[in-house]
Amino acid sequence: MQRCDTRRAGRRGATSLQLLVILVPVIFGFMGFAVDLARLYLVRMELQTAANAAALAAAAHLMGTDASSAQAEDQVRLTLDASSGYGNKYDFGAVTIGEGTGFLASEPPVPELYDTAAAALQGAGGTASGATARHVRVAIRAEAPLLFFGFLPIAQDRKTPIQVSAVAGVSAPVCTACGIEPLALQAVNIEDTTDFGFVRGSRYTLGYQCTGTPTPSIIAGTETRIPYVLLNRFNDVATLFPDESSQAYRIGAQGMLPTAVPDSTADPTVFNQRACVTINTEEGIWLNAAPLACNANRVPNPVTAFLCGMAGKFDAAVPAACAGIVDVDTISTMYLPDTDITDVTDYAQYTGTGRRVITVAVVENLAASPLYALGFRQFLIEPDPSAATIAPADANGRFAAIYIGYPKPLKQGRFDGGCLVTAGPGKVVLHQ
Repeated sequence: MQRCDTRRAGRRGATSLQLLVILVPVIFGFMGFAVDLARLYLVRMELQTAANAAALAAAAHLMGTDASSAQAEDQVRLTLDASSGYGNKYDFGAVTIGEGTGFLASEPPVPELYDTAAAALQGAGGTASGATARHVRVAIRAEAPLLFFGFLPIAQDRKTPIQVSAVAGVSAPVCTACGIEPLALQAVNIEDTTDFGFVRGSRYTLGYQCTGTPTPSIIAGTETRIPYVLLNRFNDVATLFPDESSQAYRIGAQGMLPTAVPDSTADPTVFNQRACVTINTEEGIWLNAAPLACNANRVPNPVTAFLCGMAGKFDAAVPAACAGIVDVDTISTMYLPDTDITDVTDYAQYTGTGRRVITVAVVENLAASPLYALGFRQFLIEPDPSAATIAPADANGRFAAIYIGYPKPLKQGRFDGGCLVTAGPGKVVLHQ
């Protein structure tokens, strides 16, 4: 019995050894295929990240001008530009998209522009012009390397093509707009929920609200005067350039400033620290920018500082009227002028970067207290007829602007608040 058990054990050992010899290559084969699959998954995710970034960057420059299409293409290229060291790549970040390696090839993506999100998602070929496009589709096709799959007859080239796409565009109107200019304009007609009585393409004089008579005159070449006020955004606990004039300058140059305080509409006493404006939410006028008498022939100091910041959209040089702003020589270097500072009669022909486009809140009555935004609309600032920029020293805080509706997407915004608006600027979102 003992010798029989020994023979059986020997046969079992031989069988196990044979199975091991057979299974080792199979196991290594599965491991190899798993490595290839993991690498393909990584490549696809890297390409998808690149497509998403390119689509979002391109959509942010769809602002209703003929030049938008070229600017969208430029933004796609910038997201893939490896010269800065930050361009999106693939295959463990080693292959530049659009260039390849000699072995691996990839095609430079060309954005396709669409009027609607549905058309962009279908991807039937973009036909929209820069002036009408609201959505963009970016497709990236690149080759990924194969290691173990290359031993199979179907993958003799040891590489395989992968294609991904992303669609981004301008969202529905937001209820909360962030980073915009904290100006409140009085509506011409509150019954007109699309344009509030403003006429697209018309040139207006935007002048600071004053009381009494005489009503300030309009700027030459404009049709009528639209009064505005400066909403309270003086952050009295700011630590970076805390002076009131410095803050007003920066707000004029870039819109409402970022803040460390979480944005909330719950406490009106701290609205001055918000970086946003919300429709149907209580707002107040900047404390030291309360309207003066019209015959005073001057505006409050924060208004002049704000206009000085807006003048920087046209020229980096600090106007003489702005020399008294605290740290203005330092602050002014933080901002670049727009690339198009010419007098524009047709917004579609504007070729700039959007620096001259301002987004403001529209209210029913500037004399009311508190103020409530009905919605947000946009204007293109025009240079003063007597200069290449606006006149920050204007005694009535006036500047000329063309009403353009709401073609330019916002940098940031939210849909909270239940405002239920059907018209107004949106923000850039990723659809796919």
